[in-house]
Amino acid sequence: MLLTPRRLRAALLAAASATLVAAALPPPAPLGIGDALFPHLGNPGYDVLTYDIALTYGGSNAKPLDAVTRIDARATERLERINLDFTHGTVRRVEVNGHPATFTAAGEDLVVEPDAAVAPGSRLTITVTHTSDPGGPPTAGGWVRTGDGLAMANQADAAHRVFPSNDHPSDKAYFTFRVTAPNEYTVVASGARTAQARTGSTTTWAYRTQHPMATELAQVSIGRSAVVRRLGPGGLPVRDVVPAADREKLEPWLNKTPAQLEWMEQKVGRYPFETYGVLIADTTTGFELETQTLSLFERRLFTTTDFPEWYVDSVMVHELAHQWFGNSVTPRSWSDLWLNEGHATWYEALYSEDKGQLPVQTRMREAYELSDQWRADGGPPAAPKRPVAGQKISLFRPVVYDGSALVLYALRQTIGTDAFEQLERAWVREHRAATATTADFTALASRIVGRDLSAFFDAWLYAKRTPPMPGHPDWRSTAPMLPAAG
Repeated sequence: MLLTPRRLRAALLAAASATLVAAALPPPAPLGIGDALFPHLGNPGYDVLTYDIALTYGGSNAKPLDAVTRIDARATERLERINLDFTHGTVRRVEVNGHPATFTAAGEDLVVEPDAAVAPGSRLTITVTHTSDPGGPPTAGGWVRTGDGLAMANQADAAHRVFPSNDHPSDKAYFTFRVTAPNEYTVVASGARTAQARTGSTTTWAYRTQHPMATELAQVSIGRSAVVRRLGPGGLPVRDVVPAADREKLEPWLNKTPAQLEWMEQKVGRYPFETYGVLIADTTTGFELETQTLSLFERRLFTTTDFPEWYVDSVMVHELAHQWFGNSVTPRSWSDLWLNEGHATWYEALYSEDKGQLPVQTRMREAYELSDQWRADGGPPAAPKRPVAGQKISLFRPVVYDGSALVLYALRQTIGTDAFEQLERAWVREHRAATATTADFTALASRIVGRDLSAFFDAWLYAKRTPPMPGHPDWRSTAPMLPAAG
């Protein structure tokens, strides 16, 4: 197009304006959505709709995986830059809506600058070609090296050590995983398998979630594994992933899952996902983890005599309960963690009682005796203290487990068993496949019983000292109120 003098002046002015806008941009910096416990986690300005993550595993845990992560999102504000959470990998190329974009690292953020600003309300596709490094200590999270491959343990904020993401539970999305590995390996991931194609010496496996998932709950297992299939309640597909050499040894444990699913469904309603199973990994992490549709367990839990059978059963139910509490209904902020761990601990305790082991009242009385010290160390259940610097997993203190189950016990004592069970079912039904807050739970409880429970929840969730236990005026805290560590 030929430019007339008037058009030329207009073009020059527009170019100068664009230059001034670009010059006004601040230096790239890590951002966050304001989470009280993880200030730099998550990013403002967009809502992720889907992740499509392609990984290539060469058979060695000593080498980074080649990866391509495609993120489809919707802009919620004008974006001249897009921050993604990502670290512990090399970024080779970034495209936004099919066009090359510049990028740089800022803290644990990947800061992307597209060739044109993204308008609010518009869809955008971000494609990052990168590596995904399984190196580093297991306590750092992300990839966990196993005796025969890899698995993921992304809680609380380690998904971005594996793939670029908006790594905060408030931004749930649908996931597709495409993993290529040598033929002798089996790949299983969150969701249902959609494809499996062999090409020469490698096989590509594809899995897709049918429900949105938080990044910290994603799971990909790569190993010399056996996949053991059976049916759960209502024909639910159950697939367990175990080291192939341990298949027969582990079968007595794997066979328990359908009955545990049925028990949980009797308590709170139908299982909320397309499949379930346990992933037993030959690794030592110090924890078990409720990754969505495929809970991660350490092999030693089932193969040593260190733990009584009833205890292992209750741990299995703890992670299963998380599929409702934490996975289907996901906390909107990490301060709402008590809703996850308190409920999982509660159903773990109920299961032990139902199976003739430790009575719930006995366990809760013991928790009450220690509760004041737990609050001093870790904060109240719904206002936990930040994790220790460099030890993100330290967020998972006793106060968010038995200390938070104690809140649920007190609530049942206050409103009665029938109303409590109605509340539990309504909670997972009304917030299914969504995020929710402590305020949502307290409001629902008040609605169920037809009276304001604010005073009860304020005391039990936010006070420095544990309130008197309804129905048990003789219960006392026996732990000295020592200065909190850290």
